[in-house]
Amino acid sequence: MAIIPREEYADFHENYIKLLPDGEPLDLLKAQTNRFFELYYRIPADKEDYRYEAGKWSVKEIISHLADTERIMSYRALRFSRNDTTALPAFDQDLYVSEFPGAQVSLAELLSEFRAIRLSTFTLFSNMSAEMLLRKGQASGHQVSVRALLGIIAGHERHHAGILVERYGLDMPELD
Repeated sequence: MAIIPREEYADFHENYIKLLPDGEPLDLLKAQTNRFFELYYRIPADKEDYRYEAGKWSVKEIISHLADTERIMSYRALRFSRNDTTALPAFDQDLYVSEFPGAQVSLAELLSEFRAIRLSTFTLFSNMSAEMLLRKGQASGHQVSVRALLGIIAGHERHHAGILVERYGLDMPELD
């Protein structure tokens, strides 16, 4: 598991943090990026809108969800790293997905956007000092550290990549 103490994040983030192998979260994010994008770029056209079950998100909706969540977690990290102590609200992931204009956005466009978000995320965290990574703030009614937000981003993507492999039948490069 990544070196993120349990008191730095809420219970509902444990599922993402526990997916992280040992190491520093920023190194893990960088290492997984190319492997995950290799998976995403191999998604066949006939799977883009595939749902493994009625009411489940499509492949494109999952990728949109990953991009939205990474933006939100990075925004939280920016605020808290800069000593902004304003409590930040939760976000409704289902609302965000329901508002995704899937039919109007190609998978290629979505992946281009997500790659830009990932570069921005990596750059943001790369420029933080060790002190900034340890700062905490309140989001969704719980204390969370900047370092934990980075781990949540990496673990969240790892979680959904696993779902894409297991439930959507996509072929995944090795994660570790």
